[in-house]
Amino acid sequence: MKFGLVPVNVGVKSVEQIVGLAQLAESVGIESVWTFEHVMVPQDYASKYPYSADGKMGASPETNFVDPLIALATIAAHTKTLKLGTGVNILSQANPLLLAKQAASLDFVSGGRFMLGAGIGWLREEFDAMGVPYERRGARFDDYVAAMRKVWSGDVVEHRSEFIDWSGFKSYPIPGKAGIPIIVGGNKGKIYERVARHGDGWFLPVDNAGALAEQLVPLAAACAAIGRNPAEIEISCMWNMQGGLDAIKAFEAAGASRIIVPVLALGKDPVAGITRLAEDIVARC
Repeated sequence: MKFGLVPVNVGVKSVEQIVGLAQLAESVGIESVWTFEHVMVPQDYASKYPYSADGKMGASPETNFVDPLIALATIAAHTKTLKLGTGVNILSQANPLLLAKQAASLDFVSGGRFMLGAGIGWLREEFDAMGVPYERRGARFDDYVAAMRKVWSGDVVEHRSEFIDWSGFKSYPIPGKAGIPIIVGGNKGKIYERVARHGDGWFLPVDNAGALAEQLVPLAAACAAIGRNPAEIEISCMWNMQGGLDAIKAFEAAGASRIIVPVLALGKDPVAGITRLAEDIVARC
């Protein structure tokens, strides 16, 4: 089982805190660190956050949301083996050519350690501020993934669609031989078809093995519909540190390959929490 931490870029007070937690994680055998993304947080919003009962995200407008790619590039410069993931970036509101360039560049400077977690987004007010239509964001996501992979191929890019008109260019550097894994985030809407079609991995916002097992049934059906083996898709789940090793074994039996622990679940002292996680769980798996 692989273990990660999320988020390493939200609510932080200094670059030393970002780097220190990442270096500690690497030193104790944690495989990866992950980020959250919001370019802005509205003072108030009508959009409903889909992963909380009250429909609100757990961050105020004054919370530091360090840009994910800048935070991960900083971590890359101060670590050697730690993998770096966005969990997740809002692909549907991004410029796909710019994001493809940034992702390939981060893959380059990190020595192939970057994983692009991507989702369709839920905060209409953020799309409005970015000047991007909220409608058809799922279709835009699907198109952007296909287009970005062309940018990463190193070949002359030709991609004309409802959302993009690209022709006759290349963009370098390109990712290394392993490529940049695309980890699709979320569990709403057409997520099963989207993961089956586009995902090298799936980042599920579930925190127990039973919920994971339920979600993998429709994923298997979506994979079967397009002739894909669901075993090709790496499954990452959240875990709130409840249940100890038995919970980890249950996740593994259900099909998870990576457990991602929220920094808030580590307690008031994240350094002590990371050490406890490493000693009690990571070293025994």
